Amino acid sequence: QVQLVEAGGGLVQAGGSLRLSCLASGRTVSDYAMGWFRQAPGKEREFVAAISRSGGITAIADPMKGRFTISRDSAKTTVYLQMNSLKPEDTAVYFCAATSMRWITRFIADYPYWGQGTQVTVSS
Repeated sequence: QVQLVEAGGGLVQAGGSLRLSCLASGRTVSDYAMGWFRQAPGKEREFVAAISRSGGITAIADPMKGRFTISRDSAKTTVYLQMNSLKPEDTAVYFCAATSMRWITRFIADYPYWGQGTQVTVSS
């Protein structure tokens, strides 16, 4: 079991930045690839970013490329999502997720462990 706790959400103006963090605890968290997803009101949950166990491989969804960056600390217990040039359409609840799969994945069904989510609101 892995427990995930997100932090760092809030209200920001368009063009601003936020950094989300996801603290993972439990069994050998370095054995888990991590992902960020988001869900806007009335919309399906969608992939945002993923990072491998080592942190050496990352993936960012196309709408966020060039604006969002995913990273994890050297202890592999915390994953970050740096969000720059935020737009009102980035408003959503952002979720951290973990998977024991050996490769990164953008599919929700591949992630058995989820945090409670953190709200990000971008005003125009």
